[in-house]
Amino acid sequence: MKKSYVTFAASLIVLGFAGSAAAESPCVLSYVRTACAGQEAVSYAKCGGKAACDKEKDADMKPICVAEAEKACSNDRVDITKSKIIKAKFRGEQLVGGYNDAGAPDPKGFNFCAADRPDFNKCK
Repeated sequence: MKKSYVTFAASLIVLGFAGSAAAESPCVLSYVRTACAGQEAVSYAKCGGKAACDKEKDADMKPICVAEAEKACSNDRVDITKSKIIKAKFRGEQLVGGYNDAGAPDPKGFNFCAADRPDFNKCK
């Protein structure tokens, strides 16, 4: 009888770890925003008031994670956010975005956002 309680408890522990691992997304995007002058509070609000943060994305395959990173470069608040740097990790592996942190083309760069995007650098 004692053995069955130990086996049952061990099973619950294993299931608990499996459940918590399954709840985490394998795709994590790192955001770094540059705000337009005087717009820091609004621009950084999406990161809890900070210029940089990480966010999990619902992407269970590497190509979907890449697509999420590319989509995250979009800037529809051109008078609030000057530019972004978006990097992505899939299952802990840093993905190559093709741009350096300045947004210049770099085949080994981890940034997904080009500096010359038409929706960047439009601050008034």
